[in-house]
Amino acid sequence: MKTTVLVVDDGIDSWNLLSTMLRTHQYYPVWAADGMQATNAALRHEPQAILLDLGLPAGDGFCVLERLKHNTRLSRIPVIVVTGRDPREAEEKARSLGADGYVQKPVKEDELITSLQQVLANRAGTPGR
Repeated sequence: MKTTVLVVDDGIDSWNLLSTMLRTHQYYPVWAADGMQATNAALRHEPQAILLDLGLPAGDGFCVLERLKHNTRLSRIPVIVVTGRDPREAEEKARSLGADGYVQKPVKEDELITSLQQVLANRAGTPGR
C-alpha cells in the first residue's frame, strides 16, 4: 500500500509538479486547493503526511496548520510547509505552529523527498503514533 500524501496548494502547476515528484517515489498524492478543503481532505483520506503551501485562498496556510495541529484526529500527521515566502520569517513561524519540515519553492525533488522521508521516519519511530 502506497503512502498517501495530501498536497494543499491552490496552484495547479505546483500540484502537477509535486504530484509527479511524489508518484515517481511511489507515494500516492491527493489534493486540496484551499484552506477550507484541507481539513476535510485530511479527515477523508487520512494521509501519512501533508505538504502545505502558505499562500492559500479561504484560509492562510498558517491558520490551516493551526487547525490541523489542534484537531485530535489530525494533530499527529506530519506537516511539511512548502512555500515561496521569505524563509527567515516563514520557517520560524511554521515550526512554532507545529510544522515538522520546511521546503522552499522552487522545490528541489531531492530536498522534498528527503524531508518527507525524515518526517515519516520520525513519525514511525515515535511511541503512540
